[in-house]
Amino acid sequence: MEVKQNNDEKHGSFEAFIDGRRAGVMTYTWAGEERFIIDHTEVEEAYNGKGVGKEMLLAAVDFARKNGKKIIPLCPFAKASFQKSPELQDVLVN
Repeated sequence: MEVKQNNDEKHGSFEAFIDGRRAGVMTYTWAGEERFIIDHTEVEEAYNGKGVGKEMLLAAVDFARKNGKKIIPLCPFAKASFQKSPELQDVLVN
């Protein structure tokens, strides 16, 4: 699985690809220069249960850690994933 990031000044996304096909997308919106809001996660039906959402979330966490950013998880999937994974919570806005 490959996860690619697209980013501009206001919005961005993490897109997951399996065998060259788009398996899912996680979108975010910048909330200032130091924080971004994960607002939507979508996995193509054919790839449900294959960890696509988790891989996109891990890419978002990795990006936040490497760049000193914080995440606000508004999307239900991202919010639930952070609650289940204390080891990822260092990137959450307090």
